[in-house]
Amino acid sequence: MMMNQNKNITPISTSDRTLIKTIEHGIPVSNRPYAEIAHQLKTTERDIISRLQRLIDNGIIKRYGVVVRHKELGYTANGMVVWNIPDNKVDELGICIGKYACVTLSYRRPRRLPEWPYNLFTMIHGSSRDEVRQKVKEIVEKCDLQTINHTILFSTRRFKQRGAKYLQTSNSQADDHQENYNQPGNTAGKSIKNPHPANKLRLLK
Repeated sequence: MMMNQNKNITPISTSDRTLIKTIEHGIPVSNRPYAEIAHQLKTTERDIISRLQRLIDNGIIKRYGVVVRHKELGYTANGMVVWNIPDNKVDELGICIGKYACVTLSYRRPRRLPEWPYNLFTMIHGSSRDEVRQKVKEIVEKCDLQTINHTILFSTRRFKQRGAKYLQTSNSQADDHQENYNQPGNTAGKSIKNPHPANKLRLLK
């Protein structure tokens, strides 16, 4: 008899699969969304919350949070700031940068030398590009980053913004939300070539 040698695999029950399929496109916008889900699945609110917590604790659901459509909230300027920080200081300075409310993402990534020297990526949103630049300037001053090489990459198009999809279906379609972020006067932007996914962005002088 064949035995599964991977002891780290956690089996998913049929009921949990149904729960995941129910929430993967978003939970109801209401005061008690889990009660509504429980009513739909003919169980209790406490059962839904307990099972979701177990799925998160077991690592089956990797991330559970809110997907914010920032453009609809007025944040139309999106700058990915890439930093070339000495390896022995990236943790310390990354924590300093990440503590500011305007920074929504802060990730350490490997360099891709010689084309790509940056090892820390931070996303900053603003109502205008000048606002984003001002926020970066303030972070540089407060975190003492004056000697750290960095560049702001402004996005020109939103390709996809959706939660994780755990279960495949034959008729599934991607929720792309493709929108062009180009504005008059941006055609002077200089495209950059690099092996990193940040090549979806445009470097503006």
